[in-house]
Amino acid sequence: MIRITDLHKSFDNNPVLRGVNLDVATGQSLVIIGGSGTGKSVLFKCILGLETPDRGAIHVNGHDVTHTDRAPLLRTFGMLFQGAALFDGLPVWKNVIFRLARSGLSKHALRDLAIAKLRQVGLGVDVADKLPAALSGGMQKRVGLARAIAADPKIIFFDEPTTGLDPIMAGVINGLIRHIVDETQATAITITHDMTTVDAVADRVAMLHDGVVQWHGDTVDLRHSNDPYLSQFISGNPSGPIPTLR
Repeated sequence: MIRITDLHKSFDNNPVLRGVNLDVATGQSLVIIGGSGTGKSVLFKCILGLETPDRGAIHVNGHDVTHTDRAPLLRTFGMLFQGAALFDGLPVWKNVIFRLARSGLSKHALRDLAIAKLRQVGLGVDVADKLPAALSGGMQKRVGLARAIAADPKIIFFDEPTTGLDPIMAGVINGLIRHIVDETQATAITITHDMTTVDAVADRVAMLHDGVVQWHGDTVDLRHSNDPYLSQFISGNPSGPIPTLR
């Protein structure tokens, strides 16, 4: 579904991506790990068209989209933002169907769709008319997840989905993500620092370090790798090839 070839991106002569090569199969859940500043978010932005790579290619479903208008492509994407990124002044149900507001569906049909998506993430109709400020952080994250799947996307991006959540709620969100990916058969890419998220949602894992894919493989092989960078990241050991002052 997604093929990234020799992708480079620099900012003010500071290279962030130094030749990323990565494949994501259709229906696969890939989790990208790596320390802060290793290029995870920049890679996301390049795929979404928010940043233009300096060199390399991005193919989605067989089409080279590196330098094309992404608007048609983005209609097939869903996105769960790190901070949920809900619109404070809109009730929950309007947040969920925001991208479909001009789809031609009636207000009644849009509200029904929003409620159906809320139920998919474990929320009832009682939250539909509430404002985001009335919800807990975990509930806001669920609303963000409902919005991400509202248009039945073929590709879903999850940006640090458990940031700011307690361990129990993080487990709930991870479980919902895995369930939704399995249920919809969407291709999923998640970026995270949280190894519990990796264990819960990943089919395959890619580690970015110093702007390249340092390691890429199946989740079952993650903790049996001899790669010193991967081992240090997983263990959290301050001693190793990854510098602690960066």
